[in-house]
Amino acid sequence: MDSLTQAVLGAALQGTVLGRLQGRRALLYGAALGTLPDLDVIIRYADPVSKMTYHRGFSHSVFVLTGLALLLAWLVSWLGHKRWPEKNYRWPRLFLAFWLVLITHPVLDAFTVYGTQLFWPLHLTPESWAAVFIIDPIYTVPLLVTVLFALVKGMAGRAIPLMAGALIFSSAYLGFGLASRMAAEERFQAALDQQGVVVSEVRAVPIAFNSLVWRVMAKTPDGHYYEGVSSAFDREPPEMLRQSLNLDAAKPLAGVPLHERLRWFTGDWLRYDVVGDALVVTDLRMGIPGNYTFRFQMATRDGHGQWVVGSPTAWSGTAPNSMFNSHDLGLIWQRIFDQQPPLPLAEWTAKYLGVTAPAQAQH
Repeated sequence: MDSLTQAVLGAALQGTVLGRLQGRRALLYGAALGTLPDLDVIIRYADPVSKMTYHRGFSHSVFVLTGLALLLAWLVSWLGHKRWPEKNYRWPRLFLAFWLVLITHPVLDAFTVYGTQLFWPLHLTPESWAAVFIIDPIYTVPLLVTVLFALVKGMAGRAIPLMAGALIFSSAYLGFGLASRMAAEERFQAALDQQGVVVSEVRAVPIAFNSLVWRVMAKTPDGHYYEGVSSAFDREPPEMLRQSLNLDAAKPLAGVPLHERLRWFTGDWLRYDVVGDALVVTDLRMGIPGNYTFRFQMATRDGHGQWVVGSPTAWSGTAPNSMFNSHDLGLIWQRIFDQQPPLPLAEWTAKYLGVTAPAQAQH
């Protein structure tokens, strides 16, 4: 999630557990501690694939953060007994506060689609529960309002109960997101079943700032995928577009370590496109249909027509902020409540991917 959300979540948690001991400072300490795992962004990597796949790694591990919480609790408890005996700091309560603040950061990240290595150093596929978009006001605003209230009014009176209520609401909202995602996958699967389409995997991901409209993808055993959009308010089957993953284009990357790492990190939700003399690899999990957040040029064709694999670079075929195009987002938000007209999936694919899309299939 975004840094503001992580900060107010940490502030609300530490304020709830330690607010009566630390006063308003609990909010500031919690906000700082809640954003600590994201300091891994200061590490510089040689290429964008490494930068993407090593982020949310060791600094988001439940093992590392539990050890850090133990260390911080011991340190503050020791200092408290030496310098502030009147505070009556107790190790179990300190550990609970620090552990909750630190652990909820990667757990919340895991509720997004990016991929969080909760169990580093175990080489498991990163957790990507895709219940909420990376920025979601419905999750963040209640926490922000109650933390600001506590900052202004102090920790006495209603501040702590209000923060606790906001934490309960935000947790319930994550559960709503998970249920909505599963419902979207079921609707998409049912639409495919009606057409007799056999798929090997179905995956729904939230679209910009809400948990009501979902982009859904389904892989077929023959190397194709269906991509469509489904809303909680749909009364008809979702519109969808059948496309190829272009797996033959991936052959020059066979055995390339960074390509294998990207496959592992994304759960192999990758598409390959030859654009001019560039081999472009797209992470299909993030973005809007046809317009994806992470695309990498991983090979270049030389003058003899042979592919040369080099250090990956970010593909510059589309502007980085194009997935927040106001016109496209307006159509998507309208789609929450109204299925007509259907979204221009084929048009977006041709526009943003830089390839010719097949005729759009409406279902």
